Amino acid sequence: MSLKPKSAAAATTFAKTVASLEARPAAASNAIKVTPGHGEAGRHPTRELLDALSGNRDPGMFGRMFRLDPLVVPDAKLQVLAAAMEDNAANELGDNDKIPAGFTYFGQFVDHDISLDLTSLGDKEKDPLGIENFRTPAVDLDCLYGLGPDGSPHLYARDPNNGHKPGPKMLIGKNINVQFGGITGDFHNDLPRSPEGFALIGDHRNDENLLVAQTHLAFLKFHNAVCDMLATSASPPREIFKEARRIVTWHYQWIVLHDWVERLTGPGTVAKILHDGRKFYRFRKVPYMPIEFSAAAYRLGHSMVRSRYPHNKVFPDADFELLFDFSGLSGGILGDLAPNPPTDPTPVAKLPSNWIIDWRRFYDLGASGGVPMKATPSRTIDPHLAKVLHTLPGGGGNLALRNLQRGVKLGLPSGQDVATRMRIRDPLTPDEIASDSNGSTDGAAAKSQGLHTKTPLWYYILKEAKVRHGGKRLGPVGSIIVTEVFVGLIHGDHNSFLWQERNWKPTLPSAESGKFTMVDMLRFVNDINPIGD
Repeated sequence: MSLKPKSAAAATTFAKTVASLEARPAAASNAIKVTPGHGEAGRHPTRELLDALSGNRDPGMFGRMFRLDPLVVPDAKLQVLAAAMEDNAANELGDNDKIPAGFTYFGQFVDHDISLDLTSLGDKEKDPLGIENFRTPAVDLDCLYGLGPDGSPHLYARDPNNGHKPGPKMLIGKNINVQFGGITGDFHNDLPRSPEGFALIGDHRNDENLLVAQTHLAFLKFHNAVCDMLATSASPPREIFKEARRIVTWHYQWIVLHDWVERLTGPGTVAKILHDGRKFYRFRKVPYMPIEFSAAAYRLGHSMVRSRYPHNKVFPDADFELLFDFSGLSGGILGDLAPNPPTDPTPVAKLPSNWIIDWRRFYDLGASGGVPMKATPSRTIDPHLAKVLHTLPGGGGNLALRNLQRGVKLGLPSGQDVATRMRIRDPLTPDEIASDSNGSTDGAAAKSQGLHTKTPLWYYILKEAKVRHGGKRLGPVGSIIVTEVFVGLIHGDHNSFLWQERNWKPTLPSAESGKFTMVDMLRFVNDINPIGD
């Protein structure tokens, strides 16, 4: 990858700018976060870096899709808007029956996959701004596979047929039995864990809450099921792993584009961009993470979070905060440090058997896994976040305010400027942004602060989804950004199916030949409702 400007003078100026940024302790400390936790670990873009690299076709780890003036908004105005963005969970009109609740956490799993940085700490210290030493953002399941059996042997089960070396299959953790609920048995439905409860997985963030952890577990089992399918061949373990990883990754990429992104953007959006090409998310050779996507459009998932979930038959109305308690990163899974026998409800050594997920309650699985059950919907994509996200635990503050502030700090343009640059035919009008319905007050709050004419991009995209499609899917600005970035990230990976075999179709068993969905994946794994009806 080359970042060199064309002229020698420009190159000298550019080098001095980047060197000065690298020399600033504040810039370096903002660029690398080693503290575990969602939204903290890894590298983060800075306003100075983004401005310095603007205009380079391969900008490094982070960059901008649009060279537009930043929207400057005082904190006081953002606070007024954020306070009005609280969801009313009792409002049934806020449910999105087009997107089952499981996709909220599948989306988080995907976010961790594309934002995982496995660059060594030494390289991060040498290159804190991620200009040269960084892993390309890709939809490639490195959050699952790490560095493979050779580089990350702690993620893989030993193969008794190969000298007990790390084999092709992933490690799966066991559950503990507790009295409450009467769910007992030899269950293998937890992430593999260290003696002190930390998950042995490719990305520690996937043990942040129970729903993303169980999603990660489902993909571990998906890989193992594909290995079992291939085991009848005469291929050595290394070849089985390589082929299983390709099959799993390509089917996962298909799910991302055709089951996840198309739910967010509408049928035909992905096909159109695959056919017509990307107009706004462009790079020469190396994909980057655009802040219009990471700091605005893809933060749509925050509005989809419910305050309560019907997790399984034991906990048919689980509070959102409980899902964090039963994790090793955020909660009380402590391995050998937990009391034995366990106390109620935490700390515990491993995930209790009564907290194993019932996937029928999160995806439309029909009669698979037991008695047919209607999947819980996500909340609509709109400017309303669940109350629990307005008072994050551990002093995390108001997530809506944090998102708005982040956009300003990174120099994001207004939603109106982006819509104009994209030549959207029907951009939101000031009156539409100022509108309210079903008891909401965010529109009035935006107008009271003058944000209905120049609107923060994240809020604009959420409002666009509500006004244009009743919150069932994204509007034109959000749809194009999300689709182009995912298509670009997959096409930019030379191991992806888009690069290797453009007309490839899924080959694993599915309800509809040539397609593959999360429902198909869960049916293939065949562990939908482990604790029964």
